[in-house]
Amino acid sequence: MDKPNLIFVVFDTLRADYLGCYGNKRIYTPNFDAFAGESVIFDNVYPESLPTIPVRRGLHTGRRCYPFRDYQILKWCPIKLPGWQPVSNNEDTIAENLVNNGYYTGFITDTSAYFTPGMNFTRGFLQWEFIRGVEGSIYHSPSRVTSEILKKYGGDINKLNKPYPKYFTLNAAANLSDVYSEEDTTTAQVFLRAMRFIDENRVFKPLFLFIDCFIPHEPWKAPDSYLEMYYNNPDYNGRTFLHTKYGPVDTQMTEEEFKHTVAHYCGLVSMADTWFGYFIQKVKRLGLWENSVIVVLSDHGTNFAENPERVIGKPHYALYPAVMKVPLMIHVPGMKTSRRCKHLLYNIDATATIYTLAGIEKKILLDGKDLTSLMRKNQEEGRQYLTCRYGDSVWYRDTNHWVIMNIKGQARSVFDIKKDPECMYNIVSDSGKIIEKAWKFILKDAEGQLPDYTDLIEETDALGERVWKKRNS
Repeated sequence: MDKPNLIFVVFDTLRADYLGCYGNKRIYTPNFDAFAGESVIFDNVYPESLPTIPVRRGLHTGRRCYPFRDYQILKWCPIKLPGWQPVSNNEDTIAENLVNNGYYTGFITDTSAYFTPGMNFTRGFLQWEFIRGVEGSIYHSPSRVTSEILKKYGGDINKLNKPYPKYFTLNAAANLSDVYSEEDTTTAQVFLRAMRFIDENRVFKPLFLFIDCFIPHEPWKAPDSYLEMYYNNPDYNGRTFLHTKYGPVDTQMTEEEFKHTVAHYCGLVSMADTWFGYFIQKVKRLGLWENSVIVVLSDHGTNFAENPERVIGKPHYALYPAVMKVPLMIHVPGMKTSRRCKHLLYNIDATATIYTLAGIEKKILLDGKDLTSLMRKNQEEGRQYLTCRYGDSVWYRDTNHWVIMNIKGQARSVFDIKKDPECMYNIVSDSGKIIEKAWKFILKDAEGQLPDYTDLIEETDALGERVWKKRNS
């Protein structure tokens, strides 16, 4: 039997509970839902480390990045955060191993973090394309932005002439200045290039295509046609927050501005659904659907105040379900109906599964769990517990409890997820034995020690907006 084509589609900040196939009745996601109807849907998948780059290191290698050993500040990289580093020379990437096993490999993304100086995520890809223009990377000149525009987007006009060090809102506003239609968005461009890739290269069998789409990550600015699906008030005169401070929402915006912000996020989810749908239509039209494994995954979600502190965004200390629970759907050739799997799993299990479906028998060191047997029978056990690190916070969950701690072992939050699945009632003061158990497994997965980088970098903003400085030792 011919080896299947492998298509790995990653979305940034796509919450599982904003998709219809995960129970959402409000957000319009017909294409994700149709895809789920012919796929295995995994209901309890979580990142093994956070945020953007640590997740992607894990997905590209199948190895855990937790607990962030050997971190060094990467020169000229705007993000200084434990785990934010290139793939090690001692690790293989999935693209390298697939190309060595006869696959024609491609990589298409608009995620700018991949391409900051010193990163090396293109290893193993015969073709790759980086579509610029999202987030806060300086693509278009910040001189395009006036004080009125910056104020409209919730920016600080005192930073109008300070594009670097990186000022997200200013640079994102500049990048949005030539987006006049949906087709101008980098989301559309990512999937248009992906469609072109499979069209031009379908003569090469088999194919591996890694698509990494940055939305619905900030900047939260949906085209009007999508915004109006969730917020249609022609008299709205508040701000459009491209990027909020990560912290309590009520100190940053009015209730109406908050509704407007969430509506933009919902609109971006629906736009991602639209372009994913166009791509799947192309796959089917080219006759590739019948012999393609397609994996759809997110790196993490984001908070929208549905937590005890009404936090918005994803500060390291707010590892609530809205951030941690991610969608994972896997379609394999021949699937005509959906199946659900409720086991506790890591995101990197998707990478290990791709290796198996590609028929690679060579011994490759992986930390991910092959899900093929579980997908067929749903009888094999998942994991008994999960751990994750983000900055100087660590997270643990099992079937009963959800724990957020710092790297010193001090618990910040404990939740009984049997009684409180949304994690709204913190029981940390009555949870000594639970904290002790969580810390035991956190240290076990870290091989006895969580690296502490506070002698190198230090967080200085209590609200979670990251401001780092080098210390003089």
